[in-house]
Amino acid sequence: MQAWLCENPVGVEALSWKELPTPEPGPGQIRVAIRAASLNFPDLLIVQGKYQVKPPTPFVPGAEFSGVVEAVGAGVRHLKPGDAVAAFAGTGGFGSHACLPAAQALPLPPGFPFEDAAAFLCTYATSHHALLDRAALQPGETVLVLGAAGGVGTAAIQIAKAAGARVIAATSSDEKNARCLALGADAVINYSRGQLREELKTLTEGRGPDVIYDPVGGDLAETAFRGIAWRGRYLVVGFAQGQIPALPLNLALLKGASLVGVFWGEFARREPARNAQMLGELAAWYAQGKVKPVLDAVLPMQELPAAFARMSSRQVVGKLVLRMPA
Repeated sequence: MQAWLCENPVGVEALSWKELPTPEPGPGQIRVAIRAASLNFPDLLIVQGKYQVKPPTPFVPGAEFSGVVEAVGAGVRHLKPGDAVAAFAGTGGFGSHACLPAAQALPLPPGFPFEDAAAFLCTYATSHHALLDRAALQPGETVLVLGAAGGVGTAAIQIAKAAGARVIAATSSDEKNARCLALGADAVINYSRGQLREELKTLTEGRGPDVIYDPVGGDLAETAFRGIAWRGRYLVVGFAQGQIPALPLNLALLKGASLVGVFWGEFARREPARNAQMLGELAAWYAQGKVKPVLDAVLPMQELPAAFARMSSRQVVGKLVLRMPA
């Protein structure tokens, strides 16, 4: 097999494309011939040694991928060679093959393209878990999506609209806002102009959003939280800006608001039955055309460094996908 190997997690520049032994699946595992993999922000952090999970070196990065089952280990009953699957395994995706627990693979229905499948699990599961489970979003409520042009942001727009909510998408540029409107957002804010709170007041007639979906963190968090509605729910999804904000907790008291953590990976581990039900609903929504991953670009797997550079420049709208030749 071939893969990008991280032997020293000091940054993207330390990755190298290498020939490695093709792994054999152990009990309860499958080996997948990877067809496509997508970039998520934690993939960048993990090769920089900055992520909360630090795999032993050397390792192959790449949390999310899709492909075809090549071999199964002892005890695997629900998958067989030839089955198309998507997986979120934490590592292993940026290469030609990966072994992973069979329980981490989602069988794909017919007609689900590998590029879409590689960009589906993490962002849509995170956004569904955040908005419908953690925030208990109701039809007619207003959702503010920060970083709305990114992978989880574009997924959050689609899921909130599917749930009957009004969506305000906030991004750093007018170009990104135009893409969000095309995805179904009802209104947009360019927060690079420094008028986030004022524009929120105008767009919500002074009431504020019922739910704030925040994968960005940094200096936007307090401004957004100050504008939240009474009984609002602030979803802590991630920190793409790089800074973990410190919020004055008196704001939660004054607004009767909830600060809600979102950790889909841990939810999937602790509540597998509910997670499986959620993934089934998302797959049905995809088939019905309610949700569809936004792909910024599809590049050859060998161009991973260029893909990371594009992600770091914050140019990406939706997800970057890397493709292995069939």
